[in-house]
Amino acid sequence: MRAPRVTLLAGLGTLAAGVAALAVARAGSIAVEPVATIPHATARQLPTVPYDGTFTFVRVRFNAGRRDFSGGFGRGRNPGWAHDYPYADENFIKILDEVTLLGPNIEGTNVIDADDPELHSYPIAYVSEPGGWAPTQAELDNIASYLQKGGFLILDDFRSNREWANVEAIFNVVLPGHSFRILELEEPIFNSFFQIETLDLPPPTFQQYTPIFLGLHENNDPERRLMVIANFNNDIGDYWEYSDMGYYPIDLSNEAYKFGVNYVIYAMNR
Repeated sequence: MRAPRVTLLAGLGTLAAGVAALAVARAGSIAVEPVATIPHATARQLPTVPYDGTFTFVRVRFNAGRRDFSGGFGRGRNPGWAHDYPYADENFIKILDEVTLLGPNIEGTNVIDADDPELHSYPIAYVSEPGGWAPTQAELDNIASYLQKGGFLILDDFRSNREWANVEAIFNVVLPGHSFRILELEEPIFNSFFQIETLDLPPPTFQQYTPIFLGLHENNDPERRLMVIANFNNDIGDYWEYSDMGYYPIDLSNEAYKFGVNYVIYAMNR
């Protein structure tokens, strides 16, 4: 059931014009050659939440190349998979609880390894900086099974032709025969809770890149379930992280929250 549009925070306004026409570099079929597993870097974690059937925000921790462990942005020096963690996760789950009837667990969020079968217990998972993901075979196999069994992935905070080529190569292996397609404003995911009025959400950083939303559909059929959404050349998690600090305009933070809420409501109803 679609809920009426509501205001997330005070001061919602119209996005400024000026985002260039949609564009994305499409890489060809690329063989993924997983690197040796690197010990997971640590990041300050919120309390883990035991599984009880309640919706819980899940972030995927993945194997990465060494450049991913040289330090990140945000309030801490976290690896790419932990960029904006834990503040983005914590802020988003509070908004989700405030504006929907989903009843998410607000006591904590979970970080689950990409190769951990426990991921299958959770219908939605968030992946930060997948452009730096160097998947092991175990990760590829587990993610493939997760998506085929009904899981939904949100890919966020990545940009450039090089990072796109890496992401596309990964999913060419995870879902052979599936191709990312550009998502338009009329897609069900952009109307699942809030009526998104524009896809021109300016990136909070790296503004030389043009944002675009792409998706992978079940059986590569646009009429079937969307399994993966990619916020390419954008970083909605950054908006979530800093929404309580005044770094970005309130209306843009609100829009970023709207996208996240829509993703969750869409995935929970498919």
